[in-house]
Amino acid sequence: MLAEMTQWLVDTIFELGYWGIFILMGIESSFIPFPSEVVLVPAGYLAAKGEMDLGLVIGVGLLGSLTGALVNYYGAMWIGRAFLLRYGRYFFVKPAALAKMDRFFERHGPISTFTGRLIPGIRQLISIPAGLARMELRLFLLYTALGAGIWGTILAVVGYLIGDNEALVRTYLTQITLVTLGVIAVVVAFYVYRQRRNAS
Repeated sequence: MLAEMTQWLVDTIFELGYWGIFILMGIESSFIPFPSEVVLVPAGYLAAKGEMDLGLVIGVGLLGSLTGALVNYYGAMWIGRAFLLRYGRYFFVKPAALAKMDRFFERHGPISTFTGRLIPGIRQLISIPAGLARMELRLFLLYTALGAGIWGTILAVVGYLIGDNEALVRTYLTQITLVTLGVIAVVVAFYVYRQRRNAS
């Protein structure tokens, strides 16, 4: 049922062309998360057929992702933080926990935001703790754009190259996701090593 509704939403909004990609990626990156591959892989395939421009697909998809991320960021900052400060004690979230989150994102916000945008199931949600912690907007946008841009480019290129073979797309995306997670693990391990080395 959910898959059918998602496909209907994609098919309906996709008729708007680039605006449809922008809207869908904005939704995907904000309050109604669904797989970005259902948007950018077909768009990449349309680019391969000459019906869209691959660069515009990637660029518009990135703008949509940034817009959705900002919705979560500002929603968490203006609404979520005020709510937790006032009612957090009822959910076992004390002001000290928010202060700890502030300190964490002040030191590790860039790496957390960048890697978070590349991890399935987290990429749509990483904007929320960043907003709660009031991460510097300039850094938030930069590292969100880097992570979302890399992933969006991968999806669009996969669609461009093999978008007419759904089984092959699924296989390649699984492999790419595993490789990406491995690279992230290496990057994070190196980052932790550098942090400990600088602290000693």
